[in-house]
Amino acid sequence: MKGRILTAMVVILLGASSSLSAQCRELKWPEDRKKAEESVALWGDAVKQGNYKAAVPPFQWMLNNAPQWNTKLYIDGVDMYDNMAEKETNPVRKKALIDSMLMLYDMRVKNCGDEANVLNRKAYASYKYNIKTKEALPGLLALYDRVFEINGPKVSDGNIVAYMNVVKANQLSYKNLTDEQILNRYDAIMPVIDAKISKATKDGKSQDAQKLRETKDAVDGLLIGMVKVDCDFVKKNLAPKFERNPTDISIAKKIFKFMLEDKCTDDPLWLSAGEAVYKLSPEKDFGLLKALAGKHLSNGNYDKAESLLKEALSLDATAADKAEVYRYMGSLDARKNNYPGAREHFRQAAAANPSDKEAWEKIGDLYFNSFDNCAKKANQAEDRLVYIAAYDMYQKAGNAQQMARAKAQFPSKEDIFLLNWQTGSTQKIGCWIGESVTLRTRD
Repeated sequence: MKGRILTAMVVILLGASSSLSAQCRELKWPEDRKKAEESVALWGDAVKQGNYKAAVPPFQWMLNNAPQWNTKLYIDGVDMYDNMAEKETNPVRKKALIDSMLMLYDMRVKNCGDEANVLNRKAYASYKYNIKTKEALPGLLALYDRVFEINGPKVSDGNIVAYMNVVKANQLSYKNLTDEQILNRYDAIMPVIDAKISKATKDGKSQDAQKLRETKDAVDGLLIGMVKVDCDFVKKNLAPKFERNPTDISIAKKIFKFMLEDKCTDDPLWLSAGEAVYKLSPEKDFGLLKALAGKHLSNGNYDKAESLLKEALSLDATAADKAEVYRYMGSLDARKNNYPGAREHFRQAAAANPSDKEAWEKIGDLYFNSFDNCAKKANQAEDRLVYIAAYDMYQKAGNAQQMARAKAQFPSKEDIFLLNWQTGSTQKIGCWIGESVTLRTRD
């Protein structure tokens, strides 16, 4: 069977007429139209019945005599040989069927054009069967290199991680790729994912965008498994390139990402690379803005941090990400001693993401640390109401340790006795807090 299939397919491929501009969209019948129509009907009926072997002879007649009949010829042919290959248990026959299927993609390009789309499909079909076949890996890698070269962002989502898996499989099997060659493939993949995420976000397809972000993480994981891209690697291999060309956004993105992952963001190189990405990117990325704002905040560059945070909030993001930005803004207000503003931003964080308990903890910290500023020092009971307010916030956050710490600072029974206050009564806190609490004592 192997010999018959391969011989027939090679003869057909060599004998088929070439027309790169043809798209095979219209039916193009051969001279013997009656035989052709009969062949189409026979293979169509056989395919419907799942009898793919019976479909092969009439299909091959059409392939030999009417290679530009219609794209349906190749779509059905691939489906036929794919189904037969999946069910075949004999490894020799299975390989023959796979080779025949992959050859159909090449014939479709030869006779109907549309190379980018067809090779995109061929790559994944070949990946499906050949990723674990050592001798097929070099050709599979070359195919994926071509697919990404001619498709760019139009590469199918399934081919993204597959490409990196092919790179890894080649490296493991042959040790034939340098770190630079691996990084070059990584560089081809990242812009594709970024473009897809941008489009999905613009189209309001948040779930698709999230899946693509997960795909991006998977590609990063595969890279790190092949190349040790720690901070020393960045400084040795990427920093000199960035210094020579600080407008190379590809290098800047790698430096920013790899140093972030290796947790060496205190190095000025990381911030420089991030700022370069921010300035050079045509579209702003929420994660980048958030990370840069956090660093400027910790460095005391409050105006810069605030500007970036506000810009981040104007972009689409997950509830968790938005909550984190609001918390950053609350921390920024707190450092400026704008406690009401800080509390409002922490509340916005909790509203954006109800599961964000840290926002309530931050408000608790504001109250707890307000004793010195708010205490009138006329009586302990009134001054210590801030700790009850802090306790209530820590309770919302579910932080038992901080609750115990706040409770230890509650007024004593003696303190409230001196004011003729009763446990359980409602008491108003003055100062900037301006809220009421239910009176409790520490003893």
